[in-house]
Amino acid sequence: MTTQLLDLARDIAHEAGELARRRRAEGVSIAGSKSTLADIVTEADREVEALIRERLAVARPDDGFLGEESDATAGTSGVTWIVDPIDGTVNYASGMPSYAVSIAAVRGSEQLAGVVHAPMLGETFVAAQGEGAYLEVDGAQTRLQVAAEHPAGALIATGFGYDPATHAGDIATVERVMPIARDVRRIGAASIDLGYVAAGRLDAYFERGLKPWDIAAGTLIVAEAGGAVLTLDGDAFGRKMTVAAHPVLARKIADLVEAE
Repeated sequence: MTTQLLDLARDIAHEAGELARRRRAEGVSIAGSKSTLADIVTEADREVEALIRERLAVARPDDGFLGEESDATAGTSGVTWIVDPIDGTVNYASGMPSYAVSIAAVRGSEQLAGVVHAPMLGETFVAAQGEGAYLEVDGAQTRLQVAAEHPAGALIATGFGYDPATHAGDIATVERVMPIARDVRRIGAASIDLGYVAAGRLDAYFERGLKPWDIAAGTLIVAEAGGAVLTLDGDAFGRKMTVAAHPVLARKIADLVEAE
């Protein structure tokens, strides 16, 4: 079943990614903002999610749906699809290539399948429960494995919330982690960050305030690549921390963060 779900997610993600790419080439229309003025949503976000939702409803009408841009729907099959139509909307709106379509299938807390497709990068990260994680490029597939050794220090990615009131705390967290870091990256799309951890391009990724659609596919991909994904207690703003890395490194970062 999980491989069938993965195949469906992959096909839809590629179709959705092509729609997102085409709409970006035509010009981006900002539809509004969400949590703050900086937290934007484009018309393409909504159109791409509608496409994904329609394709899933036809293929699996009894499944539930949770997307970033539309109302959640409870299903009767036990399977729910968690979707971010364009993860990295600010990158997308700005013409940067680091954005992705993220589609995951879950059953309760059980992760079944996940796809992160970055159309402008030409890369698709995929995983099915118990089947490993893979990077797909031009039809070729490479198995993924998180990095286990970091002799020069860990290359770590992070992100910052859109609310300026949270920035000081986020920067303080980075300062706490820097003693074990080689350097820090800020890509701007959680699903891509997680795919890069799974591929060993990044040693770790941490960020507060992520939503289920940001990470549902990526966390399975990291886990199937031998990594750990930890969820830490919320900060003063109630934002929980997600940490993804090799299990040993994830615990080191968690210890540093929890010492705040």
